[in-house]
Amino acid sequence: EKGEKGIGDGSISYGLEDGEDILLSKWIGTIIGPNSTNHEGRIYSLRFNCGPEYPNQPPSVHFISKINMNCVNQQTGQVIPSQLSLLNKWNSSFGLEQILVELRNQMSSSANKKLSQPPEGVTF
Repeated sequence: EKGEKGIGDGSISYGLEDGEDILLSKWIGTIIGPNSTNHEGRIYSLRFNCGPEYPNQPPSVHFISKINMNCVNQQTGQVIPSQLSLLNKWNSSFGLEQILVELRNQMSSSANKKLSQPPEGVTF
């Protein structure tokens, strides 16, 4: 419920993809791109799949919205765990909110903030 109302300044949110999902395995998330970057004002949608080993193992994370970032596979939209420190150093106290915050922070990093972006509305 906390994530569905938007977190902090409302720049990230998340919720169950299907309210009937009794396993709580499929989630969707949203990130509003940070100011002063090529992501500014863009709305990015993501999909999380929390497997049977979650929270001991990280969820798989895929961007639905096409994005150009150094931690995202440009063919599939999957966030590459070895390229995002939170996923690479996962521990069971982490959750979906922290992943969204880290991805938004990565959008502001020097490696990503000026990368040209695909047209809005394009998906993987």
